[in-house]
Formats: sequence, C-alpha cells, structure tokens
Amino acid sequence: MSGGEPLRIGNASGFYGDRFDALREMLTGGPLDVLTGDYLAELTMLILGRDRLKDPARGYATTFLRQLEEGLGLAAGRGVRLVTNAGGLNPAGLADAVRELADRVGVPVRVAHVEGDDLLACVPALPGRSREPGGGRCEGVLTANAYLGGGGIAACLRAGADVVVTGRVTDAALVSGAAQAHFGWRPEDFDPLAGAVVAGHVLECGAQATGGNYSFFGAHDVRRPGFPLAEISADGSCVITKHPGTGGAVTTGTVTAQLLYETSGARYAGPDVTARLDTARLTQDGPDRVRIDGVRGEAPPPSLKAGLTRLGGWRNEVTFVLTGLDIEAKAELVRAQMDAAFDAAGRRPAEVRWTLARTDRADADVQEEASALLRLVVRDADPDAVGRVVSGAAIELALASYPGFHVTAPPAKGAPYGVFEAVAVDPAQVAHRAVLPDGSRVAVAPPRTTREPARLPDPPLPAPLPDGPTRRAPLGRVAGARSGDKGGDANVGVWAVSDDAWRWLAHTLTADLLRHLLPETADLAVTRHVLPNLRALNFTVEGLLGEGVAAQARFDPQAKGLGEWLRSRHLDIPEALL
Repeated sequence: MSGGEPLRIGNASGFYGDRFDALREMLTGGPLDVLTGDYLAELTMLILGRDRLKDPARGYATTFLRQLEEGLGLAAGRGVRLVTNAGGLNPAGLADAVRELADRVGVPVRVAHVEGDDLLACVPALPGRSREPGGGRCEGVLTANAYLGGGGIAACLRAGADVVVTGRVTDAALVSGAAQAHFGWRPEDFDPLAGAVVAGHVLECGAQATGGNYSFFGAHDVRRPGFPLAEISADGSCVITKHPGTGGAVTTGTVTAQLLYETSGARYAGPDVTARLDTARLTQDGPDRVRIDGVRGEAPPPSLKAGLTRLGGWRNEVTFVLTGLDIEAKAELVRAQMDAAFDAAGRRPAEVRWTLARTDRADADVQEEASALLRLVVRDADPDAVGRVVSGAAIELALASYPGFHVTAPPAKGAPYGVFEAVAVDPAQVAHRAVLPDGSRVAVAPPRTTREPARLPDPPLPAPLPDGPTRRAPLGRVAGARSGDKGGDANVGVWAVSDDAWRWLAHTLTADLLRHLLPETADLAVTRHVLPNLRALNFTVEGLLGEGVAAQARFDPQAKGLGEWLRSRHLDIPEALL
C-alpha cells in the first residue's frame, strides 16, 4: 500500500453539458495526479441511446473529445492521468477516437477502456424480460447498463494508462478506482474503499461541492465556482478543497449538501463497497478545506444495479397564459374547450394532465405578474394522438376563448419521451473487463464477499430543545436542503445550521410533517433517515417523479427545487433559533 503524499484527484465535469473550460482550468490551476470527468446520468443514457440508433459508431460524449484537443497536451505535460465515463454506450469507440486525436495533435498517450456494462450485449436475459425473437435486443429496451465499480479503472491505471475511458460505472468509481490503483487496496479493504467512494460522491457533481446550487448561496461569491478536488490518504480519509483563487467555497455546509444529494439512508451501497454515511465526520480544516474521516465500509450488495431506458411513448405540451381577473373561470373554460375538441376528434390522448400555477397577483404593476400559467401535458403511445389533435385544437381557440388568450410558445407536434427503470442483476452475468493499453483484456472478478444492505435502525435523537416561544417562519431560516432524483423517486436531504437547530429539527421534521408541508407528496410513501454526524435528515419520496426525468411527468422532473420549496414553507420555529 502506497503511503506518503495524498493522491490529488480533481473533477472537471458533473454532467454532459457542464462548463467546457473546466478541464483546462483544473489542469492549469494547481497540482493534480488524476482528473476525472462525469458525463453520465439517467437522461444522458437515453440521449446517447438515440444517438446510437442514428449512428452505431456514436453513443459517447463528444464534448470530452473537443476538450482534449487542448487538454490532452496539458495533462500529458503535467503528468495528470484522465479518467472519464464519457464513453457512455461506446467506450471502445471513444478510446479509439482519443488515440486518433492523440496522433493528430502529436501527444503520445496510452489509452485504455473498461467494458462489460452493456447488458444488451452481455446478459442473456434481463430480469423479467423476454428477448425479441432473433432480434438480439431486450424487448422495448433502448439501453441497459450495469453500474460497474472501480476495479476495471484500477486495472487500467496499474497497466500504465494515461487516459481511461469507461461506460456506465458508478459516478464515485471514477475516484475510488483511481485511489484503489494508487494505494494498492484489496477488494476486502472496505474502510478505505468506502472513504474513497464518499470522496468520489462529493466530487462527482462538480461545482455542487464548491457552493453551486447551495441553499445559503448568499454567504459566498458563487458567480463562477471552481471545481472540487480531493486529497485522498492511504486510509481512505480525504480533504475536499479546490484550486487557489477559484470561485465558490468549500465548507462543511457545501460538502454536507453534496453528501446528502441523491442518497437515502446510512448505507450507501455500491458495486465495490457499501459506505456507511452515518460514520462520516466532517471538519473544517482551514479555508476551503473540509476533512472527511471515520467512514466505515461494509461488503457490497450481492446484486448489481442496472439502469434500463426505453421510449415510453409520445408527449405534447401547451402552456396557456391567463391574465388578470377570473383566473379559475378562464382555466375552466379552456379545459372544457379542449375536452370538447378531443371528443369531436374522437382521439383523446391516453393521459391528459392539467396544472394551474397561480403566479399572478392582484393589482400588479407588471403584466407578467398579473398572469397565471395553465399547463396541459398529454401522453399516448400513438404520436398522432398527441400531435395535430392537441396543437390544432389549441391554436383554433386563439380568437374563441377567454379574454387575453395567448400561449407561451406555438404548439408543436408531439415528441418522444423516455422511461428509466432500475433493476438488479447478478454480477456473475456481467463481463466486467479492463482493456489495457496494449489491447489485452483482463477480467474483473465480482466481489467474493457480499452483504445485503438492510436498513439500519434509527440512531438515538439528540435531547430536544426546552420549551419556549416560537415564531412562524420559513424552515430555511434554520436548515439547508438539497434534493434530486433516483428514477421515479425523489430524495430531499435537510441539514441543520447549528447544534441547537439540529436538536429541534430532528424531533420536528417527521415524514408526516414533510407530507403536510409538501402537499404533492401527501399520498406517497415517505421514508426518513437520520444522520446525526451530519446533523441531517434524508427523505425518500417514492413515485413523485413518475417514470423518471426522461418522462418529464412533473414541472420539476428531477426534483431539483423540491428542497428549496420545503425550505420556503412556514412553521413554528423556536425564537431562540431565529
């Protein structure tokens, strides 16, 4: 196991479309050993799947190649190794493209890639799904990819690769795989692996760890936050920081927010290790430096998570603008007219959903502030049922409906939408392989030891605050929040700003109260997890997002603003905290 100086791993991308010049900034802003880039998400896999349908040679994130036109020479000159999941559905294709680019720009590099996550190619039959007769693909499924761990990445780096391209690995594996290679950790070194997974989870979303999307954004200059890096030690502990002079901030608050993002309970399960988030300790270690230590690890689950995407059907959308008086009556008129049009056409879409957003206010000085938005979303398996039937009917109302009729955009023909589904697969069926710079293939064995990650019992709560006067105020005065999506479920992490606020929050914000504060969740299953080390509660709201972000079933399809909505809700808060 390597000791000495920490391994410095940075991140230059949190999603496909992140800041283009971040790769250059990270390579020139200070010393690094490894630079990662995360380009994949549930929606991205659907997008890449559609790209691959048009051109089988595609299916990877082309942005990474364009970034390398300058970045490859910078990385090689500084001795920085690059690890990215930009390979998407075609890691071999991107690896070849990187080699061609290296030849063209005159920068000799050793390129390797990781394969085996593509279940359409590797798994005889996905759970509960039949194959199309002779078709070689799972029925109705556009992409099917297992979330691989860091073993393949580690093998590539140990073989001397300068650039490692993967497909669908877990986001944190980009970091934990690099650390595993550097420190020589064995598969059973669960504690250090878990520490590296936690570091990877903090880095994976880029500037979210340095003040981006942060509840208390007014406390720092976050106009252009820098990207984060982790200084990882041989025991798996780390310091989260950023390059000197870059924007944003690294505080226990910004790191806590990212630790809670898109997680749920105390056990954060992955293909290499289950990290115990309830054991993580955060300490401010100086300006823009947060130490994470104490993370314990357990054996990974016996199954691998796999993500499936498919085309779910066709959708269309029209947003009517209702201005001034009688908003409810105007909305009712439009609904009745559109219903009549569907009946007359004899083609009512399978799903018709109306939502009225009362963005208007009385006696407004600005017309937009006097207006509400009535949103119509329709879905159907048949594109014709959401096309002219909807757009034509909406346009024909232009001179024959409520006073002040207009829409936010011209109605269009329907567009396809996607569906994401998570399933469990047997790791023994997944051919996880590292394709080394010399072209040889090395199989990555599944874990020898596994453990089902059952929910831990809730830990003891802190002593409640003494009784005292309260005042009606927003929850956000005493708590931060960050929310996101996991398939059709939403996650909301809430953390207290002080020890006393934690004593109040832990006893007050129950699952029932959350359902009361967020009425859209009232009929859904809500699970609360308690994380005292982080002074945090993490809630999972099942089914809020329907069939996932690609289906666009909700105004906020990824639940990005759900936590901020919760913070804006008023309740009785002890005056001592305010």
